[in-house]
Amino acid sequence: MQKFSQNKLLILVIFFLVQKMGMSQQILELSVGTAAGNIIDRNIYGHFSEHLGRCIYDGFWAADSLNVPKKDRIRLDVVEALKKINIPNLRWPGGCFADEYHWRDGIGPRTQRPKMVNTNWGGITEDNSFGTHEFLELCSLLNCEPYIAGNVGSGTVEEMSHWVEYLNFDGESPLTNIRKQNGRAEPWRVKYWGVGNESWGCGGNMTAEFYADEYKRYATYTRNYPASSLRKIASGANAADYHWTEVLMKNVGPRRMWGLSLHYYTIPSGNWGKKGSATKFDEKEYFNTMKNCLVMEELINKHSAIMDKYDSAKRVALVVDEWGIWTDVEPGTNPSFLYQQNSMRDALIAATTLNIFNNHSDRVKMANLAQTVNVLQSLILTKGTDMLLTPTYYVFDLYKIHQDAKLLPVHFESPSYSSGNEEIPAVNISASKDSTGKIHISLVNLDPLNNIIIKTRIEGESWKKVTGRVLTSTNLTDINSFENKNRVVPGVFTGAKKEGNDLVVTLPAKSIVVLEIND
Repeated sequence: MQKFSQNKLLILVIFFLVQKMGMSQQILELSVGTAAGNIIDRNIYGHFSEHLGRCIYDGFWAADSLNVPKKDRIRLDVVEALKKINIPNLRWPGGCFADEYHWRDGIGPRTQRPKMVNTNWGGITEDNSFGTHEFLELCSLLNCEPYIAGNVGSGTVEEMSHWVEYLNFDGESPLTNIRKQNGRAEPWRVKYWGVGNESWGCGGNMTAEFYADEYKRYATYTRNYPASSLRKIASGANAADYHWTEVLMKNVGPRRMWGLSLHYYTIPSGNWGKKGSATKFDEKEYFNTMKNCLVMEELINKHSAIMDKYDSAKRVALVVDEWGIWTDVEPGTNPSFLYQQNSMRDALIAATTLNIFNNHSDRVKMANLAQTVNVLQSLILTKGTDMLLTPTYYVFDLYKIHQDAKLLPVHFESPSYSSGNEEIPAVNISASKDSTGKIHISLVNLDPLNNIIIKTRIEGESWKKVTGRVLTSTNLTDINSFENKNRVVPGVFTGAKKEGNDLVVTLPAKSIVVLEIND
């Protein structure tokens, strides 16, 4: 076990793995140190809103006739739910849609805006009623940072350069005059800009070498205006395409980009053709899903190692701006709309992935779950005037305490969760210390059958009280439906207590627990 000579806190943990056929015990050590302490950037907890299915239209953007609280046509019940989890940033307009979106079509009087065909997602006709001003008003209501993905695939350098000027320049120019005519006198000063999206695929089917040159050209003409310094994010790798990262880091380098993106989706079956159901799966498929989820750790390690070769100071952020579980769509829904339900399994994926991001927060500075409303691993589902919060939403509610807190390094060996001849770690953990000195530990037990008892001795840190919240359910397939919105919701966790100087925690099967330790 590695020693932390400067650490004030040392937690030694004994795990007793409760098996179905009696009790077997495994003695393990877990240490949580207080010496290290890079900040867990709040932007790791970001989200994604694409013109896809019912995410924007019939999600964030309601029909005039819909009888729900609205500002203009922005649904305020959705806004209030997201504000409660401290949403830090929102990515828009895509996704694949970004590289067919021409921003000038979405400004000015709505009745005069040209319609467009969404060729990526169902070939539907959009009226462009939700555009730049509407998106930035949404971000203002959410009190979050806008993250705009620019059009490199079908756009031009001039088009993207003018978009930046329209949003960020505070002087006199033809574009700022148009902005003022459209009702906005002051610039928005948007700082997060994606230079294209999935340029290896739907964003242009480019090679890494070609895109690197295109990135430098676009980045040159996306200007930093006074008080509006840009954080430019290059379109990065698809999953394990390490060549792409190598080329971008070598040919573009840390001086020209703030961030480099990474996209990875958890596919239950591992087969894009038949991904698997969101709600009907057995334990074997659950195991395979969690095994695929944990690939995120390997991807971050390997991409980070390449980035370290060219950027040992870690100036370039790894931006995982599309992640989450991708299943087959719900039966009877438009297959191009990517509407899927959200189960206890999805909550375990979200919590596990956020633990990975937290523990790699020296390099991972931003991430965006795909997507916020009605698409893929949503936080919120809407149905007419009704809405519900998914199990994944509650993970972000539990984990918001890590935003902008100091990472506490965690070292331990997990018991295994096995299926056939394969096994994965049953437990994953991240920990942080906030500005008030409170320690938070988020623990995930992926084992669907067995509780894990953790006995912890805390040395060098005085503490008196432990409280916690837990998210679990009877079945991995449990969901929140419009008929039963509260089937999978957090509750008070009573499985942690102080015994002498020890902290004893009974971590339930298939659960997510967040503990708070303080004086």
